[in-house]
Amino acid sequence: MKEFFEFFSFADANIRYVTLGSVLLASSSAVVGCFTLLRKRALVGDAVAHAVLPGVCLAFILSGTKNPFILLIGAFVTGWLSLVAIDFITSRSRIKEDTAIGLVLSVFFGIGILLLTSIQHSGNAAQSGLDKFLFGKAASLVGEDLITFSVVAVLLLIAVILYYKELTLLCFDQAYARTIGFPVRGLELLLTTLTVFAVVVGIQAVGVVLMAAMLITPAAAARFWTENLKVMLVLAAFMGAFSGIAGAFVSYTAPAMPTGPWIVLIVSMIAILSFALAPRRGWIARILRQRRNKTRILEENLLKLLFQLGELRQDYEASRSLDDLLERRSIPPKQALRGLQKLKRQGYLKKENQRWLLTTEGEKRGRRVVRLHRLWELYLTQYLNLASDHVHEDAETIEHIITPELEQKLLEELNYPDLDPHSARIP
Repeated sequence: MKEFFEFFSFADANIRYVTLGSVLLASSSAVVGCFTLLRKRALVGDAVAHAVLPGVCLAFILSGTKNPFILLIGAFVTGWLSLVAIDFITSRSRIKEDTAIGLVLSVFFGIGILLLTSIQHSGNAAQSGLDKFLFGKAASLVGEDLITFSVVAVLLLIAVILYYKELTLLCFDQAYARTIGFPVRGLELLLTTLTVFAVVVGIQAVGVVLMAAMLITPAAAARFWTENLKVMLVLAAFMGAFSGIAGAFVSYTAPAMPTGPWIVLIVSMIAILSFALAPRRGWIARILRQRRNKTRILEENLLKLLFQLGELRQDYEASRSLDDLLERRSIPPKQALRGLQKLKRQGYLKKENQRWLLTTEGEKRGRRVVRLHRLWELYLTQYLNLASDHVHEDAETIEHIITPELEQKLLEELNYPDLDPHSARIP
């Protein structure tokens, strides 16, 4: 607890620099990463992150100083050139974007390693610490770094706010944006520039190796929680900021632990939890939804089966045994029994002497499933010209997902028919 209060009191200037710097870097890159993710260009961040290394080295060689602003200018130039190179290769050749990214990434990173090695053997005493751009060194951030990063982070956020509508349209409907006169090429260059800025501003914290994770991971995690882009941007920024604070705190309490990798590790843990626990798109929600759908399909199949058996003698109140049902449809006995018991609890069935019969509500629901099945069969034969003996399997699936609105539309399109393609009455 002592370390906790010492850290969050921010009395130590170094703690303030590292924490605020990490928060700014993580949140600003996460916001830009949302647009990169939605544009399906997640690997671009990795290419830019590796391509900035030669720019950092060239800036140091030409200036002879480790001034963060000068190094960031060099990183920005080569990072931006890498994206231009990727676009040039994909537009002027048959090489696909993922291959072009791999080529540019490896070439630029190879040049950067050569330049870094040359600097390290040059005997220049000022070169100490340049290798931190490979793996990051957030714990070494000082006031001068913080000012530079703050300016870049604020510029990124201002650009996103000012061009939010245009960037949104670019991500979701580029063709429409071009049709209504938006400068699509200019917007692509703007997003490219923002992406490069976001990567450049984060490499000193997490390094070129891990920067792609800071750009994409918060955005991917936020995407699981919402369908609204504004909410996604806020969530991604919050996740990035939290991971920045948490990474700095872990590094403070365990000095041997590097800040940058811990930031990436924490945001990755947040992403894993999001992938699993998000209420609509998460793994658990998807599994539960699939299980509910399977249960509903089983219930509707049982009700449909009881209704069809009642159709044979126009006696919907007759009771049926489990064996009677299994003779007509292949359902595992235990699964069928669970379904029947659940329908009884819901009030759709009654049980008398180990036999099952429809209630009034059960008859209505069974009639509707049969009606949807036969309407869809008729629609397929009339509008898609399918043979009547080829439509049953498709109708078996579709009958469970047709909404009341679509049911009404089918009735209108088919002119309220009485018979299905097999001359069976449509209830």
